[in-house]
Amino acid sequence: MTARIAAEVTALRDAAGVEPGLAVVLVGQDPASQVYVGAKHRATVAAGMRSFEHRLPAETSQTVLLDLIGQLNADPNVHGILVQLPLPAHLDASALIAAIDPSKDVDGFHVINAGRLATGQDAMVPCTPLGCLFLLQDHLGDLSGLHAVIVGRSNIVGKPMAQLLLAANCTVTIAHSKSRNLAALCRTADILIAAVGRPEMVRGDWIKPGATVIDVGINRIPDGDGTRLVGDVAFAEAGHAGAITPVPGGVGPMTIACLLQNTLTAFRRKLAAEA
Repeated sequence: MTARIAAEVTALRDAAGVEPGLAVVLVGQDPASQVYVGAKHRATVAAGMRSFEHRLPAETSQTVLLDLIGQLNADPNVHGILVQLPLPAHLDASALIAAIDPSKDVDGFHVINAGRLATGQDAMVPCTPLGCLFLLQDHLGDLSGLHAVIVGRSNIVGKPMAQLLLAANCTVTIAHSKSRNLAALCRTADILIAAVGRPEMVRGDWIKPGATVIDVGINRIPDGDGTRLVGDVAFAEAGHAGAITPVPGGVGPMTIACLLQNTLTAFRRKLAAEA
């Protein structure tokens, strides 16, 4: 994907004399967020896009952030805007996301994009579920008729993932903290997607033999004198799965690739609107 996107960016730059621009806003010093933003910057530059980073102190006010988003909305060199989550507790993430121009909302979190996705219209799709869909289609081909169980109902992954799988003609079940008989429910899944943020919650005996497992979780747990990263699935117990994404190295790189794809899509739509 990244090689194809880079080639398309080069072709568009040669043809139109402009290139896609992605602006990332990071507030505070959250270590994981700094790693993510650094990875996004490197991928953006490697794809031939312009990268605009705005690293702000944790005490930055809501008003200052809203002003910055307004400037980015108006900047013709910026085609995608991403506000890195989580934000410090004093900030209203929903209001900040709502302030982003929906056509530049490459995270796909704006309510207009969420509504478009839910009603089957063209939308900016959240990067992580979009990457999960690409992984599933690459491995399984046609997903029609398969039973997908999604563990987690967040606006970032669970809900948009369900919409994408419904559009791909899956039968979809969304499970969550109040679901009864969760293990038995998971064992019915041809496709099992774990997105709850609880380390190794999904045990091996929750997985049907041959099922395709997408582990969205990334959790840091103690390991001797240090820590290590694990997913929401007990990976070592999942050898009977037909396929499973590792953590780290599975969904994460696809999320960044889809961020580049969304930025390229936003850029193409702007060029088409101006033609």
